[in-house]
This record gives sequence, structure tokens and C-alpha cells, in this order.
Amino acid sequence: MSQPRIIGIIAGDGVYPATFIAAARRQCPGVKLVVAAFHGETDTQIADQADAAEWFRVAQLGKMIRFFHSEGVTEAVMMGQISPKNLFDLRPDLRVLLILARVKERNAETLFGAIADELGKEGIEVLSATTFLDDHLPAAGHVCGPSFGKRQLADADFGFRIAKETSAHDIGQSVVVRHGTVLAVEAFEGTNACIRRGGELGRGKDVMLVKVSKPNQDFRFDVPVVGPQTLETCAAAGVRGITIEAKRTLLLEKEKVAELCAKHQIGIHALDAVGGVGR
Repeated sequence: MSQPRIIGIIAGDGVYPATFIAAARRQCPGVKLVVAAFHGETDTQIADQADAAEWFRVAQLGKMIRFFHSEGVTEAVMMGQISPKNLFDLRPDLRVLLILARVKERNAETLFGAIADELGKEGIEVLSATTFLDDHLPAAGHVCGPSFGKRQLADADFGFRIAKETSAHDIGQSVVVRHGTVLAVEAFEGTNACIRRGGELGRGKDVMLVKVSKPNQDFRFDVPVVGPQTLETCAAAGVRGITIEAKRTLLLEKEKVAELCAKHQIGIHALDAVGGVGR
């Protein structure tokens, strides 16, 4: 008889960790889920959904590894946001100090990649953050809300090309466009701030958000996500279309997203990076 899987969840902000827990329970009966949560970041209700949970400050890597070992964790996932201000206001333990000393560029990819490698050295394999979540990765074509017209499809293709270029240089994975003009490019401030800035410049007319994955995306810790908060921010900014990358963008709380799309008349369309706009 095989032993049940024991999976650690390094849980940031938002509904992403809870979505993973629900999917893991459905698809992997008997799984033990162990949550490493962060003060001021993780939803406090997450502990009630896990088999074991402990709270940490951001960058207490050594303590987190000891906790995982004590619970028998051999696999882990990293999901949910960590506030940018916390990434720049670290109080690192010795283990994280050693990581910081050896990485040349201190961005999310290098830092989280180094942490994943460190966990691997300790016998904890970091899985893709889309594990158990295939049904949250929309295929190419219309996803929900009003279908795109000819003008929107053209902007979708245009914005997709631009977002792929900016993401390849680690600038950001989202752009806001209107009629072939780039209104805003995501940088360190995050997607929501990019949406608000683009909406203001576009004055709420035919404005579109385009969100993609990087060409060499490390899906262990960096997955593009669209959820209800994205929709609410878009609605407030006057954005009327959202383009995502097919099979490489997580759609969280799908039913609620569909309701918000209908309420605010915002369409979501998925593009295939190889074949272009799905129709």
C-alpha cells in the first residue's frame, strides 16, 4: 500500500492557496496538506483548511524547512502573492542571507528560484504551481463575458506581442492597450496599478488588459493569475476586455469571474502563443 502524499504549501495572499487545497482534496484522496503561512500576507482562515499550519515572517526559510521536515513534507508548492514592500523589507535568516549573497539580480524569479533550489537540497521537491489546477487553465478562444469584436481581436494580438517582449526582459507580464497604442506596462507596482494607470490614460474607452506568461516561465512559483479582484479593478478603470494566454494563465473563482464579466460587460479571451488568437 502506497504512502499518502504529504505536500507543503508556501502560501501567500489571495484565494490561490485555498483553491489549490480544494483541488488537491478532490484529486488526491488521503493527501496531507501542510501550510507555511506568512504574517500580514496569508488569509488567516487557511489554517482551518490544512492538516497542519505554522506562521512565519517572510524570509524565515530555515525555520520553514524545519517545520516541513517535522511534518514529513517531501513535495511543496509556492502560491499566492507576497507584497512587494515585504520583499524589500526582509529580515532574512542566515539561510536567506546566503541566498541573497549569491544571486546577481534580486527579482522574484531569482529569489524564488533560489529558494526552490534550496528546498530541493533538503529533499523537498517544488512542484508546478498549477498542480491539480488544469481545469483552471482556459483553452484558446472565448472564455466568458461578451465576445471580442474585430477591433478587440486586433488589440489582443497587438498587446500579446508587446507583453511577450516586456516579460522576456523581466519588466512585467501585463500591458494595457487601446487601438494599437500601449497605455501602460506593468512593472514593480503590480498588475492592479498598471490597470488603473492604463484605464485613466485610455479614459475608459475600448481599453484592454493583456496578461501573458514569460517565454521561459518557471511555473513552480510564478503563474499569471486572473481572479475577481482583477475584474473589479478592470471595471473601476473602465477596461472592457481581458486577454490571457491559453493554458498558461490561472483563472481563479471561475464562477464569480463569469458573474462579474456579465455584470460589468467585460470579455475575457485566451490566446495561443503558437497559433495566435483563438477563434
